[in-house]
Amino acid sequence: MAAATFQLSRPARLLVFGSPGVGKGTQSTRLIQRYPQLATISSGDLLRQNVTSRTPLGIMAESKMKAGKMVPDNMMLRLILNELSKRGWVNSGPRVPYTVQATSISDPMDYAVSTNPFSMDQVSLPQEYTYSDSPTASFILDGFPRNAAQAAQVEKLIPLNFVVNIQTPADIIIARICNRWVHAPSGRVYNTTFNAPKVDGRDDITGEQLTRRADDDPEVWKQRIVEFEKASQPLLEHYDRKGLLWTVNGNSSDEISPKLFAEFEKRFCRT
Repeated sequence: MAAATFQLSRPARLLVFGSPGVGKGTQSTRLIQRYPQLATISSGDLLRQNVTSRTPLGIMAESKMKAGKMVPDNMMLRLILNELSKRGWVNSGPRVPYTVQATSISDPMDYAVSTNPFSMDQVSLPQEYTYSDSPTASFILDGFPRNAAQAAQVEKLIPLNFVVNIQTPADIIIARICNRWVHAPSGRVYNTTFNAPKVDGRDDITGEQLTRRADDDPEVWKQRIVEFEKASQPLLEHYDRKGLLWTVNGNSSDEISPKLFAEFEKRFCRT
């Protein structure tokens, strides 16, 4: 039987937040399955796509990465805005004039980048823009922002209206990770607590030996969680001050999802 889907009554622009291993990806996938008007806007995916497609922004970002430098925040913001524009969700003013130089640009919003390719850090951003009021212009922003400074930049350009903070006790996350086993050739993942293999230590399909991921070490995960909580506090405080933050607690994805669905529908779905 197919899962029920729900229609949105206004656009939802989300950020799903939480420590490593808390299940952000699971919750985002479930949201998209339940609310088909939602899409995922992944900054990492957009970066890779632009590099592969050799867009002006992609070329500039690749040069940064090859030099061992971080991709500047304004480049990441421009990538996100370009994607929203392509989907018809953003109108950032008049299109650039038709010129020989502009005809080779896959997205007219890249024009300002191509006219000054040597100014790597001076990627222009639109000063005036409007967002679609259609419920179909709804998305989950993935991978950016990661700190309070980036959040302030996003706020000036992308009016997020719901920030979900998923909280699960660290000992539960670590226990979950410690019980995780993988079939490396296929990527199939098992967990002895809720998705155990039919034969202990063996892949269900091939019967081959399961292994642990190299980074699935309890001490490594403890440190990752501690570092995340320390770094994330200013970001959470930023969104809390803006009245956008909503925190959900639970020990498992199945416990968290119903709470998240209820809050989401209260905010964005017709009653």
